[in-house]
Amino acid sequence: MRVGSYQSLSASGHTVAWESVSRQTTSKVDLRWENEGWTAEGTLGTDNAQFVLRLSAGWIIQQFLLFRDMQEPDLWLGTDGSGRWGEVNGAHRTELDGCTDLDLAGTPFTNCIPIRRLPLHIGDSATISVAVIDTETLSVIRATHQYTKVAQHTWRYLSASSGAEVQVAVDEFGFVLDEPNNFRRLII
Repeated sequence: MRVGSYQSLSASGHTVAWESVSRQTTSKVDLRWENEGWTAEGTLGTDNAQFVLRLSAGWIIQQFLLFRDMQEPDLWLGTDGSGRWGEVNGAHRTELDGCTDLDLAGTPFTNCIPIRRLPLHIGDSATISVAVIDTETLSVIRATHQYTKVAQHTWRYLSASSGAEVQVAVDEFGFVLDEPNNFRRLII
Protein backbone atom coordinates (compact mmCIF):
# COMPACT_ATOMS: atom_id res chain seq x y z
CA MET A 1 0.00 0.00 0.00
CA ARG A 2 1.50 3.33 -1.02
CA VAL A 3 1.82 6.18 1.48
CA GLY A 4 -1.41 8.16 1.76
CA SER A 5 -3.55 5.65 -0.06
CA TYR A 6 -7.10 4.95 0.93
CA GLN A 7 -9.40 2.03 0.35
CA SER A 8 -9.96 1.28 -3.34
CA LEU A 9 -13.33 2.06 -4.82
CA SER A 10 -15.44 -0.74 -6.19
CA ALA A 11 -15.42 -0.99 -9.98
CA SER A 12 -19.21 -0.90 -9.77
CA GLY A 13 -18.95 2.72 -8.64
CA HIS A 14 -19.31 4.96 -5.64
CA THR A 15 -21.66 7.82 -4.76
CA VAL A 16 -21.05 10.61 -2.28
CA ALA A 17 -23.11 13.71 -1.45
CA TRP A 18 -22.88 16.81 0.70
CA GLU A 19 -25.33 19.43 1.88
CA SER A 20 -24.37 23.05 2.44
CA VAL A 21 -24.43 24.10 6.09
CA SER A 22 -27.26 26.50 5.21
CA ARG A 23 -29.16 23.46 3.83
CA GLN A 24 -29.99 25.43 0.71
CA THR A 25 -27.90 23.38 -1.72
CA THR A 26 -26.54 19.89 -2.21
CA SER A 27 -23.66 18.48 -4.19
CA LYS A 28 -23.70 14.86 -5.33
CA VAL A 29 -20.99 12.93 -7.19
CA ASP A 30 -21.38 9.55 -8.88
CA LEU A 31 -18.12 7.79 -9.74
CA ARG A 32 -17.87 4.90 -12.16
CA TRP A 33 -14.93 2.93 -13.53
CA GLU A 34 -14.73 2.87 -17.33
CA ASN A 35 -11.99 2.70 -19.95
CA GLU A 36 -9.21 2.27 -17.35
CA GLY A 37 -10.10 5.41 -15.39
CA TRP A 38 -12.76 7.10 -13.30
CA THR A 39 -15.61 9.25 -14.53
CA ALA A 40 -17.12 11.54 -11.90
CA GLU A 41 -20.49 13.08 -12.67
CA GLY A 42 -21.64 15.67 -10.20
CA THR A 43 -24.08 18.44 -9.43
CA LEU A 44 -23.45 21.85 -7.95
CA GLY A 45 -26.44 23.02 -5.98
CA THR A 46 -26.08 26.79 -6.31
CA ASP A 47 -27.20 27.01 -9.93
CA ASN A 48 -27.93 23.32 -10.55
CA ALA A 49 -24.90 23.06 -12.79
CA GLN A 50 -23.61 19.62 -13.69
CA PHE A 51 -20.01 18.61 -14.20
CA VAL A 52 -18.12 15.63 -15.56
CA LEU A 53 -14.53 14.96 -14.58
CA ARG A 54 -12.48 12.29 -16.28
CA LEU A 55 -9.72 10.94 -14.01
CA SER A 56 -6.95 8.44 -14.65
CA ALA A 57 -6.68 5.32 -12.51
CA GLY A 58 -4.17 7.29 -10.38
CA TRP A 59 -6.61 10.18 -9.85
CA ILE A 60 -4.98 12.59 -12.28
CA ILE A 61 -7.48 14.92 -13.96
CA GLN A 62 -7.70 14.46 -17.71
CA GLN A 63 -10.84 16.31 -18.72
CA PHE A 64 -13.50 18.62 -17.25
CA LEU A 65 -16.91 19.52 -18.65
CA LEU A 66 -19.40 21.95 -17.11
CA PHE A 67 -23.06 22.04 -18.10
CA ARG A 68 -25.28 24.83 -16.81
CA ASP A 69 -28.35 25.23 -19.01
CA MET A 70 -27.52 23.69 -22.38
CA GLN A 71 -27.05 20.17 -23.71
CA GLU A 72 -23.57 21.09 -24.94
CA PRO A 73 -20.93 21.90 -22.32
CA ASP A 74 -20.54 25.57 -21.35
CA LEU A 75 -16.91 24.87 -20.50
CA TRP A 76 -14.73 22.00 -21.68
CA LEU A 77 -11.11 21.76 -20.53
CA GLY A 78 -8.62 18.99 -21.09
CA THR A 79 -5.09 18.44 -19.86
CA ASP A 80 -2.22 16.26 -20.95
CA GLY A 81 -1.59 15.22 -17.32
CA SER A 82 1.60 17.28 -17.18
CA GLY A 83 -0.10 20.59 -16.49
CA ARG A 84 -0.76 21.78 -20.05
CA TRP A 85 -4.43 22.76 -20.49
CA GLY A 86 -6.59 23.46 -23.51
CA GLU A 87 -10.18 23.87 -24.62
CA VAL A 88 -12.23 21.54 -26.82
CA ASN A 89 -11.53 23.77 -29.82
CA GLY A 90 -7.80 23.21 -29.32
CA ALA A 91 -7.03 26.63 -27.84
CA HIS A 92 -4.11 26.35 -25.40
CA ARG A 93 -4.89 27.94 -22.02
CA THR A 94 -1.35 29.12 -21.19
CA GLU A 95 -2.51 30.84 -17.98
CA LEU A 96 -3.33 27.37 -16.58
CA ASP A 97 0.00 25.75 -17.43
CA GLY A 98 1.30 23.86 -14.41
CA CYS A 99 -2.13 23.32 -12.81
CA THR A 100 -2.66 19.72 -11.78
CA ASP A 101 -6.10 20.04 -10.24
CA LEU A 102 -9.39 21.96 -10.34
CA ASP A 103 -11.31 23.78 -7.63
CA LEU A 104 -15.09 24.17 -7.75
CA ALA A 105 -16.60 26.24 -4.93
CA GLY A 106 -19.89 24.34 -4.85
CA THR A 107 -18.48 20.97 -3.78
CA PRO A 108 -15.75 19.54 -1.53
CA PHE A 109 -15.25 16.76 -4.10
CA THR A 110 -12.49 18.60 -5.96
CA ASN A 111 -10.42 18.60 -2.74
CA CYS A 112 -10.83 14.81 -2.50
CA ILE A 113 -8.89 14.33 -5.75
CA PRO A 114 -5.49 15.54 -4.46
CA ILE A 115 -6.20 13.99 -1.04
CA ARG A 116 -6.56 10.57 -2.69
CA ARG A 117 -3.58 11.10 -4.99
CA LEU A 118 -0.90 12.85 -2.91
CA PRO A 119 1.53 10.34 -1.33
CA LEU A 120 2.13 12.33 1.88
CA HIS A 121 3.26 11.09 5.26
CA ILE A 122 1.53 12.49 8.35
CA GLY A 123 2.86 16.02 8.95
CA ASP A 124 3.99 16.55 5.34
CA SER A 125 2.57 19.15 2.96
CA ALA A 126 2.35 19.63 -0.80
CA THR A 127 1.71 22.85 -2.66
CA ILE A 128 -0.08 22.49 -5.99
CA SER A 129 -1.41 24.80 -8.68
CA VAL A 130 -5.13 24.52 -9.35
CA ALA A 131 -7.53 25.95 -11.91
CA VAL A 132 -10.31 27.68 -9.96
CA ILE A 133 -13.56 27.64 -11.93
CA ASP A 134 -16.40 30.10 -11.35
CA THR A 135 -19.51 28.27 -12.55
CA GLU A 136 -21.52 31.48 -12.90
CA THR A 137 -19.09 33.52 -15.01
CA LEU A 138 -17.08 30.60 -16.48
CA SER A 139 -13.88 32.40 -15.50
CA VAL A 140 -10.92 30.14 -14.82
CA ILE A 141 -7.98 31.44 -12.83
CA ARG A 142 -4.81 29.87 -11.53
CA ALA A 143 -4.34 29.59 -7.76
CA THR A 144 -2.09 27.79 -5.31
CA HIS A 145 -3.41 25.36 -2.70
CA GLN A 146 -1.46 23.65 0.04
CA TYR A 147 -2.52 20.24 1.36
CA THR A 148 -1.20 18.92 4.68
CA LYS A 149 -1.82 15.43 5.98
CA VAL A 150 -2.48 16.02 9.69
CA ALA A 151 -3.40 12.39 10.53
CA GLN A 152 -4.37 9.28 8.56
CA HIS A 153 -7.92 10.58 8.13
CA THR A 154 -7.41 14.31 8.70
CA TRP A 155 -6.25 16.88 6.15
CA ARG A 156 -5.82 20.63 6.10
CA TYR A 157 -6.02 22.63 2.90
CA LEU A 158 -5.13 26.26 2.41
CA SER A 159 -5.93 28.46 -0.55
CA ALA A 160 -3.07 30.93 -0.97
CA SER A 161 -5.23 33.31 -3.02
CA SER A 162 -8.11 33.60 -0.54
CA GLY A 163 -6.25 32.73 2.65
CA ALA A 164 -9.03 30.26 3.52
CA GLU A 165 -7.80 27.34 5.62
CA VAL A 166 -9.95 24.30 6.30
CA GLN A 167 -9.27 21.15 8.31
CA VAL A 168 -11.37 18.13 7.39
CA ALA A 169 -11.83 14.51 8.32
CA VAL A 170 -12.02 12.01 5.45
CA ASP A 171 -13.54 8.56 5.26
CA GLU A 172 -11.79 5.30 4.41
CA PHE A 173 -11.91 6.25 0.72
CA GLY A 174 -10.35 9.69 1.23
CA PHE A 175 -13.59 11.60 0.70
CA VAL A 176 -14.34 14.63 2.86
CA LEU A 177 -16.88 13.93 5.60
CA ASP A 178 -17.70 17.48 6.68
CA GLU A 179 -16.13 20.80 5.72
CA PRO A 180 -16.60 23.14 8.73
CA ASN A 181 -18.84 26.12 7.99
CA ASN A 182 -19.46 24.89 4.43
CA PHE A 183 -20.64 21.28 3.91
CA ARG A 184 -22.03 18.25 5.77
CA ARG A 185 -21.81 14.75 4.36
CA LEU A 186 -25.14 13.15 3.52
CA ILE A 187 -25.91 9.48 4.08
CA ILE A 188 -27.09 8.00 0.78
